[in-house]
Formats: sequence, structure tokens, C-alpha cells
Amino acid sequence: MRSRKPSLLTLTLTSSLLASLVALTPPASAADRRDDHPDRRGPSVTVIGHRGASGYRPEHTLAAYRLAIRQCADYIEPDLVSTKDGVLVARHENEIGGTTDVEDHPEFADRRTTKTVDGVPMTGWFTEDFTLRELRTLRAEERIPDVRPQNTRYDGRYRIPTLEQVVRLARSTETCDGEDVGIYPETKHPSYFDSLGLSMEEPLVEVLDAYGLDRRRDPVVVQSFEVGNLKDLDEMTDVRLAQLAGCAGKPWDDPRPYAVILSPQGLAEVATYADGIGPCKDLVIPREPDGTLGEPTSLVRDAHREGLLVHAYTFRAENRYLPAEYRSSDDPNELGDMAGELRRFARAGLDGAFSDHPDIAAAAVSRRR
Repeated sequence: MRSRKPSLLTLTLTSSLLASLVALTPPASAADRRDDHPDRRGPSVTVIGHRGASGYRPEHTLAAYRLAIRQCADYIEPDLVSTKDGVLVARHENEIGGTTDVEDHPEFADRRTTKTVDGVPMTGWFTEDFTLRELRTLRAEERIPDVRPQNTRYDGRYRIPTLEQVVRLARSTETCDGEDVGIYPETKHPSYFDSLGLSMEEPLVEVLDAYGLDRRRDPVVVQSFEVGNLKDLDEMTDVRLAQLAGCAGKPWDDPRPYAVILSPQGLAEVATYADGIGPCKDLVIPREPDGTLGEPTSLVRDAHREGLLVHAYTFRAENRYLPAEYRSSDDPNELGDMAGELRRFARAGLDGAFSDHPDIAAAAVSRRR
């Protein structure tokens, strides 16, 4: 039997209102959630520090998460993968050749191998072949140095953090509004890890429970591109869940394309196990052939109709990632007008945004500015 969760709109409520709602509001079914919050769009947009403030520090480091909090992110987002001994750590992928200095460690040269992860061949070093103790001897490096050369000055300074370290950081700090910092973990390749005997759901829930994060009103959202993973979590915890969706393709564990999952009928099914969706932003406002933004699709409206909020990814400030009308020059790495782009999405009803530049995002959309 599924757990009963309210809408993700509680992400933007104040801490005092959260406390009163916990005391006074009974659990709501997926159908009941449709009428919980008539003003779904609200006065502000939830800002999620995508892998921390990854526009300014190497992603998935405690330094990136701390900076995101100082830059007024409401939530910080760790992507989770597993070590050989079953500890969840924060990395974009389980292949770490491009995000650590592992190739500079001769003692690990024989760990380099080729694997197929979710149908894609990869060559490198993989977290599941290292114990946590071994991984902690490595240091993080900038994943896209050609785009963010300024971040390479921090290469070699920071270790790979565990999920528990990220949770502890969030629990010991406050947002710019004085509220609890939220945690927005993503389970990466859960079916793949499950096939290795490294199930991700149990250690994830165990860490959250250990820090008292086990209720639907707690500042936690767990996200996944897979479907079965979220359905399993829905039976294991009352924290909120979000179904991620790519611009194209399908979940590894589901035959339906994301386009079908995000159809009105598909969203009705998503609402039975999740509280929100995390679509590629092009599914909210597509690009025209000339690279400019087109007209919004019906996705936000369709999701709101099912009691689901929409947190889109990823808002980045470099010109190469921006719609044509928001670019500042022909230099792909120069910063353009991400704030203007995000305000356009906010007007289309977007409820939350994953951003590599939380300071720009917060200044663009938050009611506190």
C-alpha cells in the first residue's frame, strides 16, 4: 500500500507554517492533493543548488554545497552512487575518472576497466570497485574544465563526501530565510547497483531516518529517472518523491518513453507514487529552430492538475546553455542572462529550478529580493 503524501508546494512554506501543518493537517491521498493548494505557482520559485554551486566549485563537494547554501539555495542536490562496501557517496556518475584524480594514483591503475551501465559502455574507474576508505584518498576535480576553467583552481582540495556528510551539513545550517536547508538526493542507476547486490534504497532511508528525516513535511525530496526505484521508496519512507524525465528516451527500468510518462494519463499514474516531476526544461518551454524559446507546453498545467509540482533542470549561466535571446555574446563560456531565462519559466508556472548558479537563480525569482 502506497504512503500518502501532500504536494511538493510545502517546499516554499515557512518553517512556522510547516510546524502548524504537521500538527493540524491529516494525510492526503494523491487525489485529495489536487485541491490542497489552489495557488500552486506562488510568489517564488524553489531554488535547488544543482550538485551544489557547481558553477563556482567542483560539483558534489562539501565546498560546493556550502557555497550553494550561502547563495540562498533552498535545497542542495547530491547525486548518489554506491561504494563497494555499500556506502552512498555524492558523485555525478559511478565512473569517476573525470571527476577525481584517480588516474594519478598508481595503486589504483589496475581498477581501470570497461563496464556497461544502463546499456552504455563506459571505460574508467567505478565507485563500486572501491571501498569508502579507498575513495576517501582521492580528491575531486572539475568535471568540465573547458567550460569552467576558473573552477580548476580548486582541483585537489576536496574529498568525495558521503550522503551522511551532506545531510549533516544541511541539518547544521539554515537558508537565507532562516529555514532548514533541504536535501534533494538523486539515486543514480539504481537498477544497475541492485544487480550488483548494492541496493540503494535501504542505505538511503537509513541515513535519512538517522537524522530524523522520515516525514512528508521534512525538507527532503528523493528523485530518480527510474520508476521502480521510486515505487519501492514510496513503500519505505514518507519523504517526498519526484519522477525525473529526460528530454527524450525512457527510464532504464520502464518500457514507456518519458513523453508517455509525462502525458496527462501518465502523470495521473505518477501521482500515485510521487509528489512532483523533474523534467528537462525543454519539456516546459521548447526551443525554436533558431535556438530561441518557444511557447510553453501544457506540461506544467497537466502536472498541477494531478497535484504534482514541477522542478525543471538545468539552469546554467554560460551562453552555451542559454536560449539564443539570452546569450550575451558569441563566447560560449561567457555568462549570459540566465536570470531572464528563469523568469520566463517562472511566468510559465514553474515551481522550482535546478541551477548551477544558485545566486543568480535566487536573485531572479525569490520573493525575498
